Amino acid sequence: MKYQEFFKGKKITLLGLGLLGRGVGDAKFLAKYAKELVVTDLKTEAELKASLKKLSKFKNIKFVLGHHNLSDFIKTDMVIKGAGVSLNSPFIEEALRNDVPVHMSTAIFAKFFINQFGGKIVGITGTRGKTTVTHLIYHMLKEAGRNAIIGGNIQGVSTLAMLEKISPQSIAVLELDSWQLQGFEYEKISPQISIFTTFFPDHMNYYKDNMKKYFLDKAQIFLWQSKTDYLILGEQTAPKIKQFRKRIKSKIIIARKKDCQNLKTVLMGEHNKSNIACAIKAAVALKIPPLKIYKAIKNFTGVKGRLEHIKTINRVRIYNDTTSTTPEATIAGLKALDLDLNKRIVLICGGADKGLDMNNFIREANLRAKKIILISGTGTERIKNKFKKSPIYNSLKKAVADAVSSTNKGDAILFSPAFASFGMFKNEYDRGDKFNGIIKNLKIKNEYIK
Repeated sequence: MKYQEFFKGKKITLLGLGLLGRGVGDAKFLAKYAKELVVTDLKTEAELKASLKKLSKFKNIKFVLGHHNLSDFIKTDMVIKGAGVSLNSPFIEEALRNDVPVHMSTAIFAKFFINQFGGKIVGITGTRGKTTVTHLIYHMLKEAGRNAIIGGNIQGVSTLAMLEKISPQSIAVLELDSWQLQGFEYEKISPQISIFTTFFPDHMNYYKDNMKKYFLDKAQIFLWQSKTDYLILGEQTAPKIKQFRKRIKSKIIIARKKDCQNLKTVLMGEHNKSNIACAIKAAVALKIPPLKIYKAIKNFTGVKGRLEHIKTINRVRIYNDTTSTTPEATIAGLKALDLDLNKRIVLICGGADKGLDMNNFIREANLRAKKIILISGTGTERIKNKFKKSPIYNSLKKAVADAVSSTNKGDAILFSPAFASFGMFKNEYDRGDKFNGIIKNLKIKNEYIK
């Protein structure tokens, strides 16, 4: 069956609209084919104003906002579940109880891209590193002149809507978080080239401290592979797949950072050498010429919000690392900027709690930062007693002002929260954009930076 036939004339419930743009893109795509599309979200009309404005022209969309109606999950042909919506949701359970299929948009894209178009998918997951690896592989493919598209967990991109823009020659590079991979389990598919970068505790508020459930969702990236497929593992992740060895059919390749020690790149830190190693192994599997691979690595400038150098003011370097929402991610940034333990970093961190172990972060922050400035949040409340000399601000602007006034020439300001963004910000991208705006509008007086 073609995707057009799959959706045409159906009554569809889309669970989750959100503000990142992916939900809007999915809704636009589905509205073209569906007889009726119900878009339901627990956020209110006021909260979703920006997203709703983009869908105003579609007359076959019914919006249910601020709540869900149980009937929308029973009297429907299918449910498209948004990432992050628990499979234990009573609404999802009710749909399944009534034999209503529950799909996820990225997994449906993958199913039709492979089965209808015969396309090839490179899928990347991992607690940390997946975004950088995704963009670097995409950059390598473009450098080699290949027909590449990028999707999955990408801000503002509806992967489902890309079904209208692809060809059998396309190579889809998909960043896949654990929630999106739940949909791959339902469809019983995995990418032909799968990369698993790292595995650390994360989203424990969602998984209720069950690391096995978290890993099992991640494992869907390789559990449905065939003998002709590739599974590329980061060194940190490789030992963790032993329990699945008998089920794995694909060729296993270990990406080792020692093979990348002498490559020219602007990416900082040992963690990025591991990321580059994963990308190289994928590029080899894709038969990209070596010269194209190394040229792409050399001119790849990194990803927005990931240890991103924003500006240098009076020899003080300022970095936006807003997507570091776990302690391990912020530790990696601290180590990258402070290789010699010279304590030249002013760290701005803090935010919403995800229930993660912060002990290593507390130790490394105290070891490497000359000053730690906290922004308020439930996570900040949990660690504030470990940073008793650190001020806490309800305003990011005030936190930045304090950081600027605390620096000397040769120092660095690192905005790397180590926590989620909920509360003060819509999401981590909003948080990063606000930080960049503050830095852009800084009016520096000479006495502020000594």
